[in-house]
Amino acid sequence: MREHSSATIEKRPPVLPHQGNGIWWGLLGVVAFSFTVPFTRVAVASLSPLFIGSGRAVIAGILAGAALVLTRQRLPSAAILARLALVAGGVVIGFPFLTSFALTDVPASHGAVVIALLPAATATAAILRTGERPPTTFWLVIALGSLAAVGFAFLQSGGAGQWRWADLLLLGAVVSAAIGYAEGGLLAREIGSWQTIAWALILALPLMLLLAGIAAAAQPPVATPVQWAAFGYLAVVSMFLGFLAWYRGLAIGPIARVSQIQLIQPVLSICWAALLLGEALPWTTWVGGLAVVACAGAAVRVRLGSPTPNGSPSPKSSPTPTR
Repeated sequence: MREHSSATIEKRPPVLPHQGNGIWWGLLGVVAFSFTVPFTRVAVASLSPLFIGSGRAVIAGILAGAALVLTRQRLPSAAILARLALVAGGVVIGFPFLTSFALTDVPASHGAVVIALLPAATATAAILRTGERPPTTFWLVIALGSLAAVGFAFLQSGGAGQWRWADLLLLGAVVSAAIGYAEGGLLAREIGSWQTIAWALILALPLMLLLAGIAAAAQPPVATPVQWAAFGYLAVVSMFLGFLAWYRGLAIGPIARVSQIQLIQPVLSICWAALLLGEALPWTTWVGGLAVVACAGAAVRVRLGSPTPNGSPSPKSSPTPTR
């Protein structure tokens, strides 16, 4: 028998959880996403919500397809494709379409309520999906952070009296994104961060091409250079490049902790809305923003235990390869 003839080579996953730097990758993704709401508000001034929601996915899908072909990625298994379909439904279809339609009726600062609720929703989805067991302190920080972020967003948008039908669309976007984030974070550990969003975009591409064609036929897309630039950002960064960093951060995890970085996204989005769109930025913005950032910082510092077979938290846990 030749040396190593019976050796089994075990393939390492693209991303090992809890290997560090997940917070910084997540923060990079959040900064990229923080421009989504104000730039969507810019784009919907001339382009239809249907065209924005589908067209951005078409452009991102073309980029994703080119990346997959150039790097010779293998087609995922049927089981992985089914999970990728869940990601596509949440972050390629659900969130972009619902926010695009909602932002035709509400200002960007009001739309920041979507981001204000996302961290708590993502943490809940991740815990239900992965079995992570945060301590009571973590839940208390999430509750405090969510209240601070939601209150901050509503104060900036004129108060609770401004609730409209668009808010139901925004809440639907929260649920869609939370599911897509949680499942995508897990898939990123198995097939890679950029591969996860790339395959999700490819799965949604046929439907997005159809919807983009329908939207263009119903309302030919005509916009100013600034509006096209905003649309381009939504397609290239919000729909593709931002997810590379975000899913890598979630994959390193823990997902529940990294997701709390998104508490600062409404603060950033409202600041960008003030700078780019001229929306009001009173002193209360700075006070509320500091409170939200403080809650986000507290959330990411809470130590999370991983589930063990008997259900008790364990300080150290490593993934067991599936054979």
